Amino acid sequence: QVQLVESGGGLVQAGGSLRLSCAASGRTYSRYTMGWFRQVPGKEREFVAVTSRSGGNTAYGDSVKGRFTISRDNAKNTVYLQMNSLKPEDTAIYYCAAGQYVSTWARAAEYGYWGQGTQVTVSS
Repeated sequence: QVQLVESGGGLVQAGGSLRLSCAASGRTYSRYTMGWFRQVPGKEREFVAVTSRSGGNTAYGDSVKGRFTISRDNAKNTVYLQMNSLKPEDTAIYYCAAGQYVSTWARAAEYGYWGQGTQVTVSS
């Protein structure tokens, strides 16, 4: 069992930066692939970024490549999402997710644990 709590969301102007954090409970945190997804009301959940169990491998959605960076600190049971050059279209609720057996990183259904989400709003 893993419990996830996101923080760091808020309101920022276009071009600005935010860093999201996701704190995980449980002693087996390092066994989980960790991902970030986002969702706008009325749309499907969108893959943003993922990091492997060790943090050695990462992947990003096309819309955030070059602007967002995912990282994890297994000693602190925390995964981060550094978001730079934010755009109004990045406005969404951002969710942290954990999966123990994830083969397709961008597929939300493969993650068994989710946080409650944190709102990110980018004004133009």
